[in-house]
Amino acid sequence: MSGRTIANLDIDTFFAAVEIRDNSRLNGRPLIIGGCHERGIVTSASFEARRFGIHIGMPVKVALRRCPEATVLHGDTDKYKRASALITEVVAEEAPLFEKAALDEFYLDLSGMDRFMSSWQWSLELQKRVRQESGLAVSLGLATNKMISKIGVNLKQPQASTRIPPGNERDFLAPLPLRRIPGIGKKTQRKLLDMGVRRVGLLAQIPQALLLREFGKTGQKLWRKANGIDPSPVVPYQSARTIAREHIFQIDTIDPVQLRTALTHITSLLTFELRQSGKLTSLVTVKLRYTDGNTYSLRRRTSHTATDNQLIPLATELLKRLFQRRQLVRMVGVKFEGLAEGLPQVDLFRDTGRELALLQAMDKIRNRFGAEAVKFANAN
Repeated sequence: MSGRTIANLDIDTFFAAVEIRDNSRLNGRPLIIGGCHERGIVTSASFEARRFGIHIGMPVKVALRRCPEATVLHGDTDKYKRASALITEVVAEEAPLFEKAALDEFYLDLSGMDRFMSSWQWSLELQKRVRQESGLAVSLGLATNKMISKIGVNLKQPQASTRIPPGNERDFLAPLPLRRIPGIGKKTQRKLLDMGVRRVGLLAQIPQALLLREFGKTGQKLWRKANGIDPSPVVPYQSARTIAREHIFQIDTIDPVQLRTALTHITSLLTFELRQSGKLTSLVTVKLRYTDGNTYSLRRRTSHTATDNQLIPLATELLKRLFQRRQLVRMVGVKFEGLAEGLPQVDLFRDTGRELALLQAMDKIRNRFGAEAVKFANAN
């Protein structure tokens, strides 16, 4: 795996950045993306909010105690997916091989490019194009492996452009605190601190045999990471084989009408997503999480389809079979699996011209005004 050149592209504070891009009044203000209810978790925060110690995974109520003047938005998953799809298109047009690690993060394998052109200059040009076409700030790291390029980005955000030349990996890592190394949990970090190890450079100097004795197989991984060794490959991007949505109730409910309404809505959003991506599903899973945290699911196969009048009744039937405990429900979810390329087929025995026309009209409205623009009435 030697001689590799790996770039990391990361969209700075992605969800928050999309909202700020679309609403200039949010610019320069502390912004939190997450659930508006006290159970909500921070999923993104602007750099202005991060200055108050707000971070991803923090309860929204704790974040607001740290920064009461922050603006909290629930977030728009469809908007973020559209922004991510645009960036993916740009990267796919330019990169010889790339991995989409998340909605807002990409790894590019540029190995061998320097024989023909500067991989660094090429990466800077791609960074510039992504910024121009998406309207979002993007950070870049270039190194010999995924871990080093990722750490380089994290150290310099926002709008980083960081290059770690081959052979400089250990020197780059040496002064960093242990928390900068991915995969070091709190328990492991605490033990290393007890051993007097606070910087990556000192960890790199500990013999492998000692780390193996103290940490088992994890010790070998620690030594490799501290020495800048990461052989993990860039996995070529493939379109998703699964899509899913969940609805978390603001107040736990036992009302079957409320449950069916939420289920119908998220199933409809998923079928719309299928049609937009030119895909069909053949396996539907419905999931329920009760107020005590216990989670149950049921699944059923179906012929490949992407129509509401086939998938919503199927999901509703699975919900009916699942909801047997008559206990408060916290969350309902739907997942489509076994995705395949294709367009919805007309079922001569089920589909009417009126239903198909309605489906097309709904999709047209959603394409123009967003996926949430159309909702089904309460299911009785």
